[in-house]
Amino acid sequence: MVDGYYSITELTREFGVSTRTLRFYEDEGLIQPERKGRTRLFRPADRRLIAEILRGRRIGFTIAEIREIIQVYKEPPGEIGQLKLLMKRVDEKRDELRQKRKDIDDTLNELDNVEEACLGRLAEIGVGT
Repeated sequence: MVDGYYSITELTREFGVSTRTLRFYEDEGLIQPERKGRTRLFRPADRRLIAEILRGRRIGFTIAEIREIIQVYKEPPGEIGQLKLLMKRVDEKRDELRQKRKDIDDTLNELDNVEEACLGRLAEIGVGT
């Protein structure tokens, strides 16, 4: 960090992302680094925001959902509204993942049934596996 700013290289190394990823977040309006010519200068607040964006991506939030959560913080009711929205989105994501888990369990059970039927039929016609 130089003069209170981080370079794009420092942040890509710290977070294990590409410069293209950070430029994408900038293009999407999620972060607004300062510019000095063609050089992007990231403030500590940008760094924290990048960490939160990446956390949101890891738990499955879309860019649109992340943008919405960030925007709510910037407008009234501010942090309270942001936290309530985040809790709502977490509940939705949790429900979505539970449904996916159920769907996977159902599919695995169906595959077990198909396999069992195949083995049974092979035994009926005298073919060993």
